[in-house]
Amino acid sequence: MSDTSFDRRTFLITGAIACAGTLASHAQPRATSFERVVSYLQSLARPEGAFGWPDDDTATLTPTFAAVGCFRLLKIDVPNATMVARFVQTTYPVPERRRTERPLWRFDYEQVQTLLWLGEAVDRFVSLANTWTEPAKFTEAYELDGNPVFQHQAMAIRCRHLLGISRDSDTAWREYVLSRRRPNGTFNNTPGIDGSDGHVMNTLWGLWALESLGLPLDASSSELVEWLRACQRPNGGFTYQPTPTLAAVDQVVYTWAAVRALSLCGSQPTDVQGAVSYLEGLHHESGGWVDRAGGEPNPLATYYALDALAALNHLRPSPPRVRHRASVAIPSSFDVFTVHIQAPGQGSPEDAVTLAEALKVHIWTAKNSAPDWTQAAQRAADRRQVPVIFARGDEEYGTYVHVPGLGTYSHLADLVAPAAGDIGPSMADKQSPHPWTAFRDTRIAALRRGRGRMIWQFNENEELTRVLLDEACDRGTYAAISAFHFGNENFLHSQPFLHCWYGRLPFVTLMDAHTNEPWWLGDQVTGFRTLFLAREPTWSGLLEALDRQLVMTVRHDAVTGWRTRMAGGSPEVRRFVSERESRWRWWEKEGRGARGEGQGEAIRRPAAALAVLTAESAFEVGAPSHGTAVRVRRWRHNTPHGLPLDPVTELVDLTINGRRLEPRPVTEPNDEGKLADEYFIADMPSGVARAEVVARLRFVETGQEAMVSTTWTAERN
Repeated sequence: MSDTSFDRRTFLITGAIACAGTLASHAQPRATSFERVVSYLQSLARPEGAFGWPDDDTATLTPTFAAVGCFRLLKIDVPNATMVARFVQTTYPVPERRRTERPLWRFDYEQVQTLLWLGEAVDRFVSLANTWTEPAKFTEAYELDGNPVFQHQAMAIRCRHLLGISRDSDTAWREYVLSRRRPNGTFNNTPGIDGSDGHVMNTLWGLWALESLGLPLDASSSELVEWLRACQRPNGGFTYQPTPTLAAVDQVVYTWAAVRALSLCGSQPTDVQGAVSYLEGLHHESGGWVDRAGGEPNPLATYYALDALAALNHLRPSPPRVRHRASVAIPSSFDVFTVHIQAPGQGSPEDAVTLAEALKVHIWTAKNSAPDWTQAAQRAADRRQVPVIFARGDEEYGTYVHVPGLGTYSHLADLVAPAAGDIGPSMADKQSPHPWTAFRDTRIAALRRGRGRMIWQFNENEELTRVLLDEACDRGTYAAISAFHFGNENFLHSQPFLHCWYGRLPFVTLMDAHTNEPWWLGDQVTGFRTLFLAREPTWSGLLEALDRQLVMTVRHDAVTGWRTRMAGGSPEVRRFVSERESRWRWWEKEGRGARGEGQGEAIRRPAAALAVLTAESAFEVGAPSHGTAVRVRRWRHNTPHGLPLDPVTELVDLTINGRRLEPRPVTEPNDEGKLADEYFIADMPSGVARAEVVARLRFVETGQEAMVSTTWTAERN
């Protein structure tokens, strides 16, 4: 399969998915009146042998779980079930270490439950699940009180039950689950003694856990039943609490959780027909279901809707109520531009400008840089006539935000803002966490007044995420959601519930730079970017693009296996971007991102960073105390935390005005003895007023040579 053809991918979310026939051609469902739903599910089939999200041509576990669940509810054979089972058995959405480090046990549940639905053996999971004898440890760096995510703990218990593991070792689990129950019978993420109310999703997980542990459900508790019923809204859908103070919206998952929890209690919603009408009202004409009004259909919402209707004994064909949204015309005067969010903000401003120039980065938001670093970088860009804007892209470490019942979390304060201007002070104070409302009304409000925006980085607590991102849709608290991250992470795979905001919030790349030198994050700076559509690559243009969702993100690097991966972007945005691919594409025809040969030659990573330094060169390692020096950093691959690895190029020679110099190699280790920096430095001969500096390099793998040059004039520096 070609991994360089962008055009095909622009149509994924319109239903014209070229690879969908791989599984659909094998599907032979019995005659049914749910043809539209079946057709939608089949359109999600992917070449890996399972199912994917509508906007992603890669199969992943969660949409496969959802699709198989839907086929089962419709009493239709899963197409190519053997391939699906093999995929589920062998594919896990996150690195293997995450099975023990803050484990995401929801994925293990999806594996086991999907295989059981398919009639497959699950013995291979027993030995692993036998090790889950207590709640997982959770780092206080993410949740201040170390509360693990309740959903994942409940799913571990559910898995053990499905696998038939003895309850003899469940003492710690019983204590934990009971500690999360509220006096009214509901459940939530924090201990019940804190006086907070429950959450409808966590209440369902808690009831499942009680059932799996053999504990009484207290199903006769009228208080629990009335609480669940009180979550129903006048439109028939359910929200997460009877009287929520934040994001009091209905969702298909809240409705599903309430209906299923009531069923476990032997009860039903007060307004059954209202719930049915609400669920049928989210049926999209594509055949799938949307999470809530204004969203786009996805397989998980479809599963929740069908399962809720089945629980209400109303699973029947119904005409779709949600139409395809109207096409949005993008002005012909717009173009495609690149912004790097939380790009490197320490070390060499000259190297940052070199990367921005070569890779055509129009806005570089520098992570946690000193104000004078941003100013120095902008001066360097202006002097070299590189059209890039340096701005702020900070992560305010030590900021903890509290939402009652759900926890006290960090990583909720990632912002972008102009380099200058008042955006208010950070609220970082680990000893004094802030209520969400105070953080929203103080920190985010000040940021927005200063023409800044908050970016959602990540949170593995789905219930909290749904509350805060639903509020973002209504109040603009977060302007975008991070998809690709500085390491190997694709948050849309590790936190698949984020897909429900497709069409309601834009997705971006959060570089989250962890490096002392921009050059040593070159693999990441090159490998993914956020694209935005605007008339000009200005700060105002970026803000307008975020507000209008004229944004998408692209990744193509070794992490993706040199295949193009995208997130966000409406069909119109993807089509517009595709038609202007030469403006932003950085990889070769063969898919590799080495030297930018062929179509992507205009955007290519340089073989080295070449900088002329003086005593006035701020933040520049190797700058002389007097006179002028030339520094060369060759291309090396790097770790996600900005440490140089194997060399890609080697320095052949360095000349000034044709005169060969003898550069001195310099290496600097970090505290662990690993290579932290490497460069070559040479003194410029005295009296030179204008210099043509040329570094000749050789690619280690191919022997091909490349030149990197710059012109230096004493008067300009």
